[in-house]
Amino acid sequence: MIRRVLNVMYKEVRGLHQAAYVLAIFTFGSQILALVRDRLLAHQFGAGTTLDLYYAAFRIPDLLYVLFASTLSVYVLIPFVAERIDGRNSERAQNLLSQIFSFFLIIYIILALGIGIFMPYLVPLIFPGFVEHTSELVLLVRILLLQPLLLGLSSLLGVITQLGHRFVLYAISPLLYNAGIICGVLFLYPIFGLEGLAYGVIIGAFLHLAIQMPFVVSSELMPKPWVRPRFAEIRGVLTISLPRALTLSLHQIVLLGLVSFASLMSIGSVSVFQFAFNLQSVPLAIIGVSYSVAAFPMLAQLFAEQKMNEFRLHITSALRHIMFWSLPLLALIIVIRAQFVRVVLGSGAFNWNDTRLTAAVLALFAFSLLAQGINLLLVRALYAAQNTRIPFYITLVSAFGILACSFFSYAFFVSHEGFRTFIETIMRVQGVPGTEVLMLALGYSVALLVHSIVLLVLTARKLGFKLSDLTAHFLRALLAAILSGTVAYSILNLFVSVLETQTLLTIFLQGMLAGVLGIITAGLTYFFTGSPEVVEIYNALRKRLFKTDIVPVQDEDSLSV
Repeated sequence: MIRRVLNVMYKEVRGLHQAAYVLAIFTFGSQILALVRDRLLAHQFGAGTTLDLYYAAFRIPDLLYVLFASTLSVYVLIPFVAERIDGRNSERAQNLLSQIFSFFLIIYIILALGIGIFMPYLVPLIFPGFVEHTSELVLLVRILLLQPLLLGLSSLLGVITQLGHRFVLYAISPLLYNAGIICGVLFLYPIFGLEGLAYGVIIGAFLHLAIQMPFVVSSELMPKPWVRPRFAEIRGVLTISLPRALTLSLHQIVLLGLVSFASLMSIGSVSVFQFAFNLQSVPLAIIGVSYSVAAFPMLAQLFAEQKMNEFRLHITSALRHIMFWSLPLLALIIVIRAQFVRVVLGSGAFNWNDTRLTAAVLALFAFSLLAQGINLLLVRALYAAQNTRIPFYITLVSAFGILACSFFSYAFFVSHEGFRTFIETIMRVQGVPGTEVLMLALGYSVALLVHSIVLLVLTARKLGFKLSDLTAHFLRALLAAILSGTVAYSILNLFVSVLETQTLLTIFLQGMLAGVLGIITAGLTYFFTGSPEVVEIYNALRKRLFKTDIVPVQDEDSLSV
């Protein structure tokens, strides 16, 4: 049994849709654990000061991870490493990875030590709403500074696992990361208090790295530690990767700014914002991340071989499937948001007001679900084409747009009673304290919608694919979303009129029935409108992902790997 599990974990998987569904399956498992994690945290603490501090403490380590670790990550390094592999000779590729490995360790250790020392002076500036809890927040941040180091090394080694097409191994790492955090909530918090939650994060990050080590150690690309870094060797990588790191850092800076802003709002605003953001990340990870991660190695190789027709075909194929899944799911999340939040988080200290407010923030985040999925794919497509300037400049403008839109939405919300009443009414949070946090999600989604449109247009021009080829697929997905949302909403109202919905079981049944019938409606819509994605999904699943060593590629996936 153990041997079979290990064989599955280290299975080689090829083909865009096969790899995407392998990633989606394991990402789904990871997201289930993430939901369990959040439910445990919500049950134990509710939307209050403890979780506000816990989530705020992540923002600085996450920013460091993106800024430095992602500078030398999978999506930048794969093209450089692949280029240096000459047949079976991988010595040049190994040397590059060794240089980067040592460079990352030296730079990050120096930076982390500096941040840890000056943290007591930084916390009041970054989180002015938590001045009374500075010592607690400083301790949490100092512990969590180990997280970017471990995840950064794991990301670096992910180059080897992805080039080896070990997508199962790559996808299982986040599952173990969440498992470590859950252990921290269940076993370490009762012993160490708030510090125990941070220790759980470190355990999860270590497992994220450790699971890849057996395959990496056996690979010819295994980096040699503590090689003296030579700047001339890695200058080309840094030239490409720094704009990418700055691009991703902008998103983390935006989240840092929004959390900083939320710290000045009602107690629990940071927790509500983070819970809703985590929930909207579940479908985003399953759909957008899975397709973008699966597509990237293929896109990088196709571009390196100058097979541009196949390159464009892979981009449009992934875009079609992201729209296929995202739009109906977006509609269902908006309709059954309260049931979803109540079932996932609603127990213990997490009360009904917390549920209503988190559900409303989730709905506003969900409006940008498709936009986020498109952004993930297009940014990776541009990175595969070694173009980091377009993502950087668009994201730079978008970052200012999100912060500005959130700020002005908040100012308008608190100064215009009519607008505030309108928003609270349509989001069904009348009488709930702390509704100003809604404006953070609203500003985020509005700016990202504009961001995705601009990025889509510019990427299409730069890479040469036609947006008109996607129009029919978008309209079909939009129709499926409208019909599925309408059916789900009708079922919810019918359920309320027939049964009481005060218990967890009836709330679960209400949401599940509405969701299932909504999904069936979307499926029937796709079937009767002749959606080609249905056939492609069927063919991909029929390949029996785990039954063969190498899954034959589909016609639209044809490339020489």
